[in-house]
Amino acid sequence: MKQYILIFVMCLGALGVQAQEMKTLFTNMPDSLIPQLESAWRKDLIDLYNTGKEARLQNTMNGVAKLLKLTSDYVLLQPTERTTVELKSLPLVNNTYIICMITTIDGPVADSRVAFYTTDWKSLESENLLTPVTGSWYIKDGADKNSDAYQDALARLDMDLIKYQLSPDNQNLTATYTTPQYLSENERSKVLPFLKDNPRIYTWEKSYFK
Repeated sequence: MKQYILIFVMCLGALGVQAQEMKTLFTNMPDSLIPQLESAWRKDLIDLYNTGKEARLQNTMNGVAKLLKLTSDYVLLQPTERTTVELKSLPLVNNTYIICMITTIDGPVADSRVAFYTTDWKSLESENLLTPVTGSWYIKDGADKNSDAYQDALARLDMDLIKYQLSPDNQNLTATYTTPQYLSENERSKVLPFLKDNPRIYTWEKSYFK
């Protein structure tokens, strides 16, 4: 019931709002969401990208920002050398949309934060749009959870590091378990036998990632 109320409220707030090109949404997003790259610089990156040139500029941290991909509903940006930002426009109903934003930091392994916004960049409660995956999902079905080897492996997986990635070609969201990459090679060899080989794949279904 809570989810249907959320959809109703969002639709009311978005009445009359048509699908906007991602380049417009990207340009109009608040500078606070990407403090390394002000709006005017985002426009310059788009211009460079559209002319077929390498879309890279100096950011506010004296590093380099790169626009790697831009489509009508998707952006892949590298605002710093160790940070990537993805934006995806997702349809609701009655030609209304919301924006999914994923910020991933490599430090020392990839870990992501997922956020959702209206097309005028008002924050939405992510709990109503995505149930985050946890490390337990990646444990193989049928693993002997009473074995000493399993208990030893589980003790090493004491935090959840997850890399989320949006697809530029469809409305899927991929969640990859990166905690094992944080471990030493020896520790990793002990935990991998208990882990699934595949990532968690979500599909957008009208109002949430399922």
